Amino acid sequence: MLLQCPKLLFELSKIHQTLPRTKKLHALIIRNHLSDDPFYATRILRFYAINSDLCSARNLFDETSHRSVYLWNSVIRAYAGEHQFYDALSLFAKMLRTEIRPDSFTFACVVRACAENYDPDRLRVVHGGVVVSGLGFDSVCSSALVTAYSKLSMADEASRVFYGVDEPDLVLWNAMASGYGNCGFWDKGLRLFSAMRTMGEQPDSYTMVGLISGLADPGLLGIGKGVHCFCLKSSFDCHSHVGSALVSMYSRCHCLSSAYGVFTSLSQPDCVMWSALITGLSKSGEYEKALLFFRKMNMEGNKADPILIACVLAASSQSAILGPGNEIHGYVLRRGLESEVMISSALIDMYSKCGFVNLGVMVFESMRNRNIVSYNSMILGLGIHGLASQAFKMFEEALKKGYIPDESTFSALLCTCCHAGLVKDGREIFRRMIEEFHIQARTEHYVHMVKLLGMAGELQKAYDLILSLQQPADSGIWGALLSCCDFHGNSELAEIVAQQLFENKPEKSAYKVMLSNIYAGDERWDDVKKLRDNVQEAGIKKMPGLSWIGVGRN
Repeated sequence: MLLQCPKLLFELSKIHQTLPRTKKLHALIIRNHLSDDPFYATRILRFYAINSDLCSARNLFDETSHRSVYLWNSVIRAYAGEHQFYDALSLFAKMLRTEIRPDSFTFACVVRACAENYDPDRLRVVHGGVVVSGLGFDSVCSSALVTAYSKLSMADEASRVFYGVDEPDLVLWNAMASGYGNCGFWDKGLRLFSAMRTMGEQPDSYTMVGLISGLADPGLLGIGKGVHCFCLKSSFDCHSHVGSALVSMYSRCHCLSSAYGVFTSLSQPDCVMWSALITGLSKSGEYEKALLFFRKMNMEGNKADPILIACVLAASSQSAILGPGNEIHGYVLRRGLESEVMISSALIDMYSKCGFVNLGVMVFESMRNRNIVSYNSMILGLGIHGLASQAFKMFEEALKKGYIPDESTFSALLCTCCHAGLVKDGREIFRRMIEEFHIQARTEHYVHMVKLLGMAGELQKAYDLILSLQQPADSGIWGALLSCCDFHGNSELAEIVAQQLFENKPEKSAYKVMLSNIYAGDERWDDVKKLRDNVQEAGIKKMPGLSWIGVGRN
């Protein structure tokens, strides 16, 4: 055993230790009467956290009487890292009642926890604590605040933090550039980039990734190519994360040939590059190509990570072909990755969307570890198959086991209500989401509510709900109401709704075809002809529907 202090310090200095090794080190420290020393306690606690053993980490923390700021930071970070945000924030509140003052890293950890928990109100309170503590201009805190506000789509608050710092360092510049990119403000990102160079601050590869991330529309392809040229001139293109961002950007802009060109420009693309290309193909609707490149990647000896496997499973579910999904499931079993919660959740989703919800249930029941994501997948799978009562039972089971529902949970529940036509239950779920769980309704929630009310014939209530929104309604919400008007043949309301859609999405042919069908149902043939002539003159084409029948292995 490790009896000499230098050997012990060497073991504690390592980045990672297995759980059995951590327990042996912990026992050795106790035997040598070092467990009350915050240095040793901090190191052991971090090893427990890395191995996701929060119970042992908390016991160690509670048994340590002399607690340093580093020990507090470690235990708060441990809970935040496992997405147990309530416990992390409770520990932070407890820390504030002690003599130990939080430092910049404490606040940075808590700020990130607020963002990941989608809690803007708590974030503002913590921001106030940062300012009161005299850390408002600290680089670590400022960067964390900019990133957190950006993640919550609060770009104005993020920019106020950034511009409040007189001399931002490169990390803060990059955080703001990424923030604008994540919020979709590509123009502000470019202006920031220009100001950065004017002030003599040299951008690095992460600056470019932040800029590129904001270019998500096909109309911005020219600007994306300009940024790509700058990367080539500055030799940033040799960095895998820049290459991955470029591949993703070209995929979002529907320029898959350029995405593939960037990919092939590297002699030995790593897993990040493969992931970017496969993910880009999947998000562009090229599901078969995504699956093909996944096979090619494996044939060349590259091993996919859980994130990529989940993405490929999503591609398989979108294509609604069970065969590729089964192949990937076999790959997961051969790699011993079935215990990965992200992968198991994606498998549940894939089997459900391919029409085999019973196989999804089997995957769920075989999971040793579950989280709210796996419950969300199971609730949605049951819901889209019309098994509303089972979906509701699954939700109650998640609550009993202490899992905190998120936006996706309620989106799945509302989708369940739509498939089953449960208006009363849908209203109650929507109310609980806002009042009981304090989750702000998003576009997908309003889409489900409008569709639920509209399909039940309550078109006026659905319309009033849209008008009550504080922000202008997304086209998806108006589109849901238009489809309900089409179902019920309400041409009067359909014209009002369609006008909103034509202003927001003039290039979308589906809405005009839908209104045309409503006119046809009312035998308003002159209006049908005018609308269809308008579609032809604008050169808009409707994507034809496709269907297929699988025979044998084909």
